[in-house]
Amino acid sequence: MAEIHPIGHIRTDFPEKFGIPRQSGLVPDLLGKIVFLPEYRREEAFREIEGFSHLWVIWQFSKAGGDDFRPTVRPPRLGGNRRVGVFASRSPFHPNRLGLSCVKLEGLDLSDPEGPVLWVSGIDMLDGTPIFDVKPYVPVADCIPSAAQGYTQQTRAHALQAIFEAGLEEKIPPEKLAALIGVLENDPRPGYEDSPEKEYGLTFAGFDVGFRVNGDILTVFRADPV
Repeated sequence: MAEIHPIGHIRTDFPEKFGIPRQSGLVPDLLGKIVFLPEYRREEAFREIEGFSHLWVIWQFSKAGGDDFRPTVRPPRLGGNRRVGVFASRSPFHPNRLGLSCVKLEGLDLSDPEGPVLWVSGIDMLDGTPIFDVKPYVPVADCIPSAAQGYTQQTRAHALQAIFEAGLEEKIPPEKLAALIGVLENDPRPGYEDSPEKEYGLTFAGFDVGFRVNGDILTVFRADPV
């Protein structure tokens, strides 16, 4: 049986799973840094990659839990009650736990001490996620406007308005604020939870962020360094 091994990992602002966007590209301001293992840090391996605006990244849900096969899953955005086949989902519980993300290439850094490294945006990965491969996104082959959406056409999709209690917005570094707001407005809660009294917390960019949601308004009531 063929074996595959990581070629590197990605560094992101998410030390925990909660809050990570459910798909790549949903929060364009989220940055990640792909660092390759020493044997792949060869400049010629990246020749002409900067001619592409987007990349496919193949990775692994390394914190997804046990290895038991689950033939059906319950997508959170379907309310947590409807089961679909695992192969009709993007659940972490696929065999091999592989993930696939389309990210924007922000730059190739050859001067980084661990370089060459790739800076990418629109990420949906945990800090330290193992990377198995990187391939260019080719619009003529990869974009299919007539593709059917399946049950995702019915999935609850909405945006919240994020507001901060007095003084909390200034606590977040300016270069991280837009990404955090994007994460919050994308609604990180499970699709079946909608209680205005419930408090949630996520760790992002070194901050413990607490929030509540009432209707379409998300209020941040805590932003403490961790």
